[in-house]
Amino acid sequence: MQENVFNTRLLIDAVVLLAYFFGIVALGLWAGRRNKNLQEFSLGGRSIPWWAVLASIVAAETSAATFLGTPAEGFKTRAYFYGQLVIGTILARIIIAATFIKPYYDYRVQSVYEFLTVRFGTKTKNMASGIFLFTRVLGIGVRLYLGGAIMVVIWRYLFPNLPVDLNTYVWGIIFVTVVTTVYTAVGGIKAVVWTDLIQAILMLTSVALAIFLLLRSIPGGLATVQQNLGGVDKIKFLQTGWNSELPFGAALKAMFEEPYTLFAAFIGSTLLTMATHGTDQDMVQRMLTAPNYRKSQLSLVLSGLMDLPIVIAFLSVGILLSVHYAVLPGLSLPAADNEIFGHYIVNEMPVVFRGLIIAGVFATMMGSTSAALNALATSFTKDFYIPYISPAATDRQAIRAARIATSVFGFLMIIVAAAAANAVLKDAKLTIIPIAIGILGYTYGALLGVFLLGMLTRSRGADGPNVVAMILGISSVLILCKVSIPAFDIHALFTGRLVAVQWVFGYFMPEWWPKISWPWFVFVGCAVTLALSVLFRTPATQIAAAEEHVRAVTPPTVAL
Repeated sequence: MQENVFNTRLLIDAVVLLAYFFGIVALGLWAGRRNKNLQEFSLGGRSIPWWAVLASIVAAETSAATFLGTPAEGFKTRAYFYGQLVIGTILARIIIAATFIKPYYDYRVQSVYEFLTVRFGTKTKNMASGIFLFTRVLGIGVRLYLGGAIMVVIWRYLFPNLPVDLNTYVWGIIFVTVVTTVYTAVGGIKAVVWTDLIQAILMLTSVALAIFLLLRSIPGGLATVQQNLGGVDKIKFLQTGWNSELPFGAALKAMFEEPYTLFAAFIGSTLLTMATHGTDQDMVQRMLTAPNYRKSQLSLVLSGLMDLPIVIAFLSVGILLSVHYAVLPGLSLPAADNEIFGHYIVNEMPVVFRGLIIAGVFATMMGSTSAALNALATSFTKDFYIPYISPAATDRQAIRAARIATSVFGFLMIIVAAAAANAVLKDAKLTIIPIAIGILGYTYGALLGVFLLGMLTRSRGADGPNVVAMILGISSVLILCKVSIPAFDIHALFTGRLVAVQWVFGYFMPEWWPKISWPWFVFVGCAVTLALSVLFRTPATQIAAAEEHVRAVTPPTVAL
């Protein structure tokens, strides 16, 4: 009898999940059915309503790293420290709306790196686009590991006596990536935006349901939560990171090594968001689907305001989970913090709700992945395929190239996600958010530096020197921040062996120099790139060509 009940519950949850997957793929294919050229594939003919663009931005930045990784941060710290970084994301969006969006519309770009071609030349554009392609594959690939993580939790629930290995993760990663790649390759940006809308609604509903069910499952509800945490006044939201009991130098070192501080929120997080939302094709592309720059600005600023309640909600889930397992200690826990929320969903949520929230996990994963795939394909096609591989490509050939590129980038993401899963298997306490965002920080400071130079000046910066400045900007992050990344032993390769090691940059820096935390990476890279590239003057011929380009394009009609 008990086995029949178990099977019935599984069947109901399976029906909910299948309905979601079939529905989202069908919507994506339907939305992109009329793509006739690359403009339609990449920008949707600039006809997407601002509220749909808003939902798409929210869905893209609320990835599986947020859905499972942010509760892990709340669970681990029992505080809202991570949430204070939202201060910078709001400030950055206001700056981007005022500075970046209108020039992108004025220049009528499909890939944002086309702006750099007009302003500086093709070398700067190629370097920036290459950085984006490389970094986005790594960043989204790491996030995709969580597709495998939720599959692992489900696997443990269904087959508790069978072992979990790398293959268990990989099959989950492949499933999510293939489904997402199919509708993205066919449907283009329209498929991305309209499926993102559904996924954003499902994600917000899921986190609200999770909070409600957690409060119900904890004996005594909110009163028990307050008691276990030591009272509401003991819950911490902000920290400066400054320890006045230490000498000035030691206190400064400790502050830069702590990721969640007010200084990181106002400075580091602001520049990080300016890079991810102002210079990243993934984010900017969806903003450019709005009919005009004013509606794009509205979508962007409102998405920042929505970030605060969203991040507080996900951290609340993690804090409630820590209380839940503290007052009900007999319940088993997974070793990896990243799997805590997934474990609760699969093992303790009631039927139907469990299916809906697992669908919510997949929704956030697929939303960020589909957007990245479309942006990667657009950037590759516009910045490399058409200029260098097939300058005479027809609309049909360009769309075919973009679809093939989508599939290739999907395959590369699977490889990166498998590597991330392997790293977590070796160290279960690795949390995914610092890794995923830290990867962007290595290179996006250099991107932001040249974009700021192009936006804020008319005559500073030159094509060749910009490339050198960007390389030095990336190098400065690795060295000055004492970055360590998982890699391989080069010497062992010559003997035919692949040995995993850590590459430690900046090992020669003095002991008193801080191991700077990831929210500051973009600040360091941007400062170095900007300081070097501003030393060179833009050639007069390039300035004249840029002015002629702006005059030649027809500005969009502004509808208030």
